[in-house]
Amino acid sequence: MTDAPQKLTGYDFFKQALGSARFVVAPMVDQSEQAWRILSRRHGAELCYTPMFNAKLFGDEKHGKKYRDDLFSTDKDDRPLIVQFCANDPAALLQAAKLVEKDCDGVDLNLGCPQHIAKRGHYGSYLQDEWELIEKMVSLLHKELAVPVTVKIRVFPTVEKTVEYAKMIEKAGAQMLTVHGRLREQKGHKTGLADWDKIKAVKEALKIPVVANGNILYYEDIQRCIDHTGVDAVMSAEGNLYNPAIFSKRDMPPYTWEMAEEYLTICRDICPTRPGMIKGHLFKLFHPSLPIHTDLRAKLGQSSTFEQLWDITMELKKRLKEDEERLGEEDAKGQVQENGLRKYAYWRCQPYVRPALPDNGNHESKSKDGKRAAEKAEEADKEQGQVKKPKTEEVVAAA
Repeated sequence: MTDAPQKLTGYDFFKQALGSARFVVAPMVDQSEQAWRILSRRHGAELCYTPMFNAKLFGDEKHGKKYRDDLFSTDKDDRPLIVQFCANDPAALLQAAKLVEKDCDGVDLNLGCPQHIAKRGHYGSYLQDEWELIEKMVSLLHKELAVPVTVKIRVFPTVEKTVEYAKMIEKAGAQMLTVHGRLREQKGHKTGLADWDKIKAVKEALKIPVVANGNILYYEDIQRCIDHTGVDAVMSAEGNLYNPAIFSKRDMPPYTWEMAEEYLTICRDICPTRPGMIKGHLFKLFHPSLPIHTDLRAKLGQSSTFEQLWDITMELKKRLKEDEERLGEEDAKGQVQENGLRKYAYWRCQPYVRPALPDNGNHESKSKDGKRAAEKAEEADKEQGQVKKPKTEEVVAAA
């Protein structure tokens, strides 16, 4: 009888299973699906995460198969791959993880989601004070899974507590740790900058590979982050969504329509993807372009089929090529703004940075109204028997 192969740990896992990947696509609900992973890998990504899945729903005996069929797909070329779950129950987490352990290189526990739905569901960053529960979940996966367990966290206000937290997770059995250098409260218009010094402190304190997340807007930021923190890899979320070629060194960012057309072709020819998911990507890819061609922005918002999305992309491609021919590039290297951002022509991919709201109290009621609207929408989904998928922090606050 042949013994089962020994599970890789630490840097053996990082080097052998993950290929010492330095460029990592973050887990993003409805945004890091297989078609997007294919696109990202073509343009330099070396490791991808699946969207964040709700472990309880994923492993549910009654409704789990539909949830999995709708949201999870992969194949032999989609590697290295880490599947991420949010959870607050060790048994439910293990049950879900067991369903994917043969289709991935590792399973990740999300301890970073700061959104309201995570607070209501009691997962993500809202578990960061429950160290005993976290230790149980991580150690159970470490003992029972055929693949390594990894973890993604946010930082605490102090370096000392952040390091203590990271060391506890390492001791519980995590074989790689991703550190999003923002506090739980840093989200939406309060996002602010990620704290690379805290990430550096974690890296210096741990013996397992550490991945940095936060402040990656351009390709050059990747090496700058590595040099500052000493981390083994850098993860991008919003940077990747607005420019899927962010991990590829180029003289100029790609055309918005270039990335959109390639992504749509993947969805059409290789990996069928829900129109709603595709539309979310197109709005981000075309973020610089749609304010100029507002009629197409309205059409995109009303679209519901792949054919409509394709036609809008082709029309926008035609217009943007005409715009470039008529106007030319103002500055091929990108004009540097007062805030340090580079401003490229609107037909090129570029990062989106959320402006801070004025501190005059006028936005408070709008914020509450938006929160109530989101809650009503969630309740409406439940009444219709739809599965409400949790939103991760990466979609809104990981630039």
